[in-house]
Amino acid sequence: MNKHKIIIGITGASGQIYAKTLLDMLDMHHSQFDEIATVFTNTGKQVFDYETGENINQYKHINIYENDDLFAPFASGSSNYDTLIVVPCSMGMLARIANGYAGDLISRTADVMLKERRKLIVVTREMPFNLIHIRNMEQITLAGGIICPASPSFYSKPQSVDDVVKTVVERILRMSDINIEGYRWNGK
Repeated sequence: MNKHKIIIGITGASGQIYAKTLLDMLDMHHSQFDEIATVFTNTGKQVFDYETGENINQYKHINIYENDDLFAPFASGSSNYDTLIVVPCSMGMLARIANGYAGDLISRTADVMLKERRKLIVVTREMPFNLIHIRNMEQITLAGGIICPASPSFYSKPQSVDDVVKTVVERILRMSDINIEGYRWNGK
């Protein structure tokens, strides 16, 4: 079985609970991966700390890269990373990705994923959308990326905020071809 090499890009948008839950689940299932890498924007670090109160260095199986490190292995198309998940994705980062402005590690890695026809999942959290946001989402979709708004489902009858968040994170992981247990709609 081939293991995944995955990158998580975390921007300064509100909704850091999605990033934290995703990192928790990836760390817990680390045996499925050759590498789990994380990149925070400067604001992403600040908002992660503010909204979660968690230390970004707590994860034993996740490598953290600086957003200005354009020498990180996944900044190159010759690397063999499978997936980039940007969660939560600010509208500023969405615009940079949509328009090919690869001035930092997250936007450069997104550019690599698109040009190499690898998986890019952009988890938008802000709302409402204006026309510029919608056109940027369209541009990323046309380029091969996946727009995955952090819109929870309620089929599983979640009982807590954590349960609601997991409906989004489990969906992101399934889109990434990562096997985890979780609720799946069976139509009954």
